[in-house]
Amino acid sequence: MASTVDFDVVIVGSGLVGSAFALALKDSGLKLALVEARPPQPLPADGSWDSRVYAISPGNAAFLGSLGIWPTLEQARVAPVYAMQIFGDDNTASLNFNAYQASLPELAFILENRLLQDALWQTLQHQADLEIICPAQCAAIDWDPSHATLALADGRALRTKLIIGADGAQSWVRGQAGIEANPRPYNQMGVVANFETELPHGNIARQWFREDGVLAWLPLPGQRISMVWSTWDEQAQALTAFSAPDLEAAVAAAGQNALGKLKLITPAAAFPLRLLRLDHLVKPRLALIGDAAHNVHPLAGQGVNLGFQDAQVLAQVLSARGPWDCGAQLLLRRFERARKEDILAMQSVTDALQKLFNNTNPVLGTVRNLGLHFTDSLPWIKNALVQQALR
Repeated sequence: MASTVDFDVVIVGSGLVGSAFALALKDSGLKLALVEARPPQPLPADGSWDSRVYAISPGNAAFLGSLGIWPTLEQARVAPVYAMQIFGDDNTASLNFNAYQASLPELAFILENRLLQDALWQTLQHQADLEIICPAQCAAIDWDPSHATLALADGRALRTKLIIGADGAQSWVRGQAGIEANPRPYNQMGVVANFETELPHGNIARQWFREDGVLAWLPLPGQRISMVWSTWDEQAQALTAFSAPDLEAAVAAAGQNALGKLKLITPAAAFPLRLLRLDHLVKPRLALIGDAAHNVHPLAGQGVNLGFQDAQVLAQVLSARGPWDCGAQLLLRRFERARKEDILAMQSVTDALQKLFNNTNPVLGTVRNLGLHFTDSLPWIKNALVQQALR
């Protein structure tokens, strides 16, 4: 007969958000389990760079610091962003943000996915109230009023008061809970690659709103950048098929040769872009966080930041639960109410910008470029935008 083990919280998915959430509950008094199909790959010994990078907001850097993660990162592989330049598609409109002018040390930090994932995973190994169940394949979830039971493919069963779906955009947990998800594809892909640059980037993040999509250059340590080019499926497929010299030339030209010649240091990869809005993030015995709960267009670089904010808020709600059952829907609704407005605001802004700039209507072209000029001329609006992005 299969064994059943009791927990207070079972987290499915040990990506960045699921791992951070587990660490945020370390002093909550809850018995935790973290279920993951496979452990992360160890960091490469050759010092090569990961083409998947994130722009971490100062607020989330502080959150990771409170978990003991930020000080463990190899700081030589973390690049602060001191300024950001945004260019319209008429070659004249621009919007500039500067940390110094906003009385801030930096606007964001750029770091590699696998560097952060490794730091989280290594720290989790020492968490006393946590059982890591990996490798493990989930088979089914049975929902009861007083608990949920997660069945694993090897016959084990985990009975818990609360299941957390932190298992990504294609969330299996979300489907098991019967939460309807109707993502809207953008018919675009995000093409990512890293380059060495001929000229120093000055720790400036650069972004071009183009007729064929949105191109971003994010500063990496040294004379290196990470590119994210959100573009139509057909062009994305062409970019990933380019030879290294052709890709270098195309990316340099699209960025107006702002950093001189580029040299490819990681192969190009692409991932589909979509918008996912859910009516509910919680049900009795269930909460969704990270990409399982929402998807946004990457033009603002806020996807993982929204996920870390989910983890932080839900951990605070559970840690301050008092006599509440941690899986009670009334308690979980506090988390949902606290997060829905921020998530909806970010989705609305990024979706509107995507529609505005990926549009050939000449009237909209004039409006969007005038908008950049107008915003750049009003420091109080720019500071308000910066403060929102710092969270």
